[in-house]
Amino acid sequence: MLAHKLRSFLALLGLVMGVATLITVMTLVQGANSYVEQKIANLGTHVFQVQKTPVIPTDFNEFLRAQRFKNITADDMEAVRTRCKHCEDVGAQIANNSTHIYYKNKELQDAAVFGQTWNMGTIGSRTLDMGRFFTQFEESAGTPVAVIGYGINDKFFGGVNAIGQYIRFAGEEFRVVGTIEKIGSVLGQDQDNFILIPWTTYRRLQGTRNSLQLNIRASSDAEFQLAQDDVRQIMRARRHIGPHDKEDFYFGTPDSYMSLWKSISGAFFAVFVLISSISTVVGGIVIMNIMLVSVTERTREIGVRRAIGARQVDILRQFLAEALLQCLIGGGIGVGLGFGAAMLLKAATDFPADVQAWVALMGVVLASVIGLFFGIYPAMKAAKLDPVVALRSD
Repeated sequence: MLAHKLRSFLALLGLVMGVATLITVMTLVQGANSYVEQKIANLGTHVFQVQKTPVIPTDFNEFLRAQRFKNITADDMEAVRTRCKHCEDVGAQIANNSTHIYYKNKELQDAAVFGQTWNMGTIGSRTLDMGRFFTQFEESAGTPVAVIGYGINDKFFGGVNAIGQYIRFAGEEFRVVGTIEKIGSVLGQDQDNFILIPWTTYRRLQGTRNSLQLNIRASSDAEFQLAQDDVRQIMRARRHIGPHDKEDFYFGTPDSYMSLWKSISGAFFAVFVLISSISTVVGGIVIMNIMLVSVTERTREIGVRRAIGARQVDILRQFLAEALLQCLIGGGIGVGLGFGAAMLLKAATDFPADVQAWVALMGVVLASVIGLFFGIYPAMKAAKLDPVVALRSD
């Protein structure tokens, strides 16, 4: 390897790129899984959702069909609240895709507006940074008060205390009563540009055509499934759904979010693994080719070793050790480059990355397997050389 530095480098290049790609992808996937667990699927302690359309649409035709379903109404919310035996609290929210929000001469164009019931401050997973959530009285009265996300607070007010300030939305001024801690980005999508207002105020400004999303907290973890069963029975009865008819509403739980995310990330992971595997196999083939060239170049050396007593197994071990050493060096470099690329991407884009020891170990094991697999044929060819023929070579 030291005598032929360029050749060794070129031999290892494919393996290094394959291992680096695999390590980068696995590090990012592990980080994304951890992030989704903490941020997306964290609806709150034993909390689930019920809504008109799929919580995360995966079938466009099903999503279109769900648009024709009945809206979930305030009466549905009240029925669940009064009749669910295993539900501790029931809240609701209405979501608007995006709107313009103003503060003095500043404008934010892509802010999400959520109309919520007053108890969503305790049911939901968002954490207050300053101030308070709006009260039950403010909800009943339709008071124009707002709790704003970190992004709006930062863009409009900077380091100034936002509590008591007024922002404008839909032609009306809202007094800021609270701010939410920073959530960050989820796969490049900013989650901090939002405003929370009482749902009664939202419906007064936007109308009643939008369906509610129910957020329901079970009495305990042990009663989580029982609470879902209660809500299912109540909703089916109110919508006159027969025993064998399909439901026209959808449940969202932490497990369903995680299951969907893992199926999506698994598909991406499989594609990237296939790509990196091609590069790794090509690297292994190059190493095998270089080892065959090395056997040809060192035929006389092999003959001398055999003549002074080396056995076939000794020659086999020598060339296998050389192939394994090359692959371990390439794998080590690939692991380092993979982790480095993942951490650079995390620092530059807020994309999550999670460095774990088992991922590095897997990269080293993969390199070892490649070394043994593609090194065995050149090693066997070297071991089977006739000592007399080998000594006669130039």
